[in-house]
Amino acid sequence: MTENRDSAASADMSRTLDAMQLDVDRWIRDIGGGYFSELTNMCLLAEETGELARVIARIYGDQVAKRGDLSDPDDARASVREEIADVLWVLACLANQTGISLEEAFAETIRKKTERDASRFRRGKE
Repeated sequence: MTENRDSAASADMSRTLDAMQLDVDRWIRDIGGGYFSELTNMCLLAEETGELARVIARIYGDQVAKRGDLSDPDDARASVREEIADVLWVLACLANQTGISLEEAFAETIRKKTERDASRFRRGKE
């Protein structure tokens, strides 16, 4: 995480994944008119991931941005932030629709990786 955050994001840095899921659910029910199907959301996740990949390829990879596309470093950073947030949004939708707590799932993944990979990345560094 970085120190440069807009005031809205930094005002609520203790935000949990559960809170994010609740916010997404409230928005979809109150404003969005309901969830798309799980299949549609899976396709949207692939689309949003592709958009993130495009931005990353132009900023950090060998691909050159088109004229007017990501010419300002601040715009580039904002684009990465926006695309990551879009991916998180769709992940929250899918988690909500399938009854999965992202917070619990992520905690389990950290536990699994810690147990499995406790010494995996230390080889040759000691």
